[in-house]
Amino acid sequence: MIIRQAKAGRSIFTPIRLPDGANRSTKERAMAKKIFIAASGQNIGKTTISISLLHRARQKYGRVGFMKPLGPKPTTLRGLDVDKDAALIAQVFDLTKDLRYMSPVVVYPDTTRQAIDGKIPFAEIEDRILSAYAELERKCDFIVIEGSGHPGVGSVLKLSNARIARLLDAPVLMVTGGGVGNVIDTVFMNIALFKLEEAEVRAVLVNKLFPEKRELTLDYLSRALADQPFSLMGGFDYKTVLANPTLRRVSRLLDLPLHGNRREVSRIIQHVQIGAASTQRVTEMLRESTLLLVTSSRDELLVTLANLYQMPEYRPFISGLVIPGIAPVSTITQRIVDRSNIPYMRTGKHSTAELYRIITEDVSKITAEDTEKLDLVRVLAEELDFDALDALFAPGQRCASSSPEP
Repeated sequence: MIIRQAKAGRSIFTPIRLPDGANRSTKERAMAKKIFIAASGQNIGKTTISISLLHRARQKYGRVGFMKPLGPKPTTLRGLDVDKDAALIAQVFDLTKDLRYMSPVVVYPDTTRQAIDGKIPFAEIEDRILSAYAELERKCDFIVIEGSGHPGVGSVLKLSNARIARLLDAPVLMVTGGGVGNVIDTVFMNIALFKLEEAEVRAVLVNKLFPEKRELTLDYLSRALADQPFSLMGGFDYKTVLANPTLRRVSRLLDLPLHGNRREVSRIIQHVQIGAASTQRVTEMLRESTLLLVTSSRDELLVTLANLYQMPEYRPFISGLVIPGIAPVSTITQRIVDRSNIPYMRTGKHSTAELYRIITEDVSKITAEDTEKLDLVRVLAEELDFDALDALFAPGQRCASSSPEP
């Protein structure tokens, strides 16, 4: 189902065809193993954890599935309006045949106003989620259900993360960021909503840990949460490579075409450097996979970087260029840049300072095209104690300890 402004004479609902009996209550069907992935906030690594769990689950279960019951980030895939995370998972795990069930409700910017104006039938939305889940459960042995944003997202539709977890009778794995005090505060604040909805938080997974503080952080958290009825687990260490954008991402972010070496579109940018210093100083300051912002009037610097890009020893340090400036690049400099095949974007709309702010403040999300990031996530997934987590989320299992898993 798509929640958005309906066109005249058209329903806001997208049909979901289900076999007879597929919309029976969850307790009347053979139960697939399921995990509801919630997060204490945005950009915690929820989708990365979902990908990791699905990767490991495929090694143990024959049929795995994914669901984003309430999708706040609409996109289009195979002619269907779906949530971006559902589209990502469908492409990565070849689940496109189940796409309409993976993203039954997509929320658009005007949905909040429609809900408050009484134009959205909440009971029908709930039924759509239940019906779509019923079809996935019929097909799958293991299902990852991913929440949206923080646990309260969706409350305007009477469908917060906590409410959906209870609706689907799914035990919750809450993902938090690293730290101690902030983690404890946010865990208690968010768990209150799940308790209100009588949804069970079975484990808290502390993600994006700093490697040098990992053991100490988990030790403090395990002691602080020792009296809580959920397990504590250590997630992934913080990886800048997962947070950094690719050239493709920057190109889309700035709405600029990428020229030069198109084979580098998935290259991950590790550093962003403004080319304001002397040519020699800029080259001395190059670090691994640097995106350089160089104004169109800096002919000497542009030529130097183009030439360095062609040298094998410098290629790892130069990911590409963004060239701002109203003045055109000189003809000879442009020819040298083009012949070097260095990836570059050209803009006359943004200043160097604006570009730096836009690129560095952007939160890069994994896409199906980010092969390097996805490969890393699969490698990291092998470090998860999936068997322990799988046992913890077995139907009927109840948790009574907050001892951290390594």
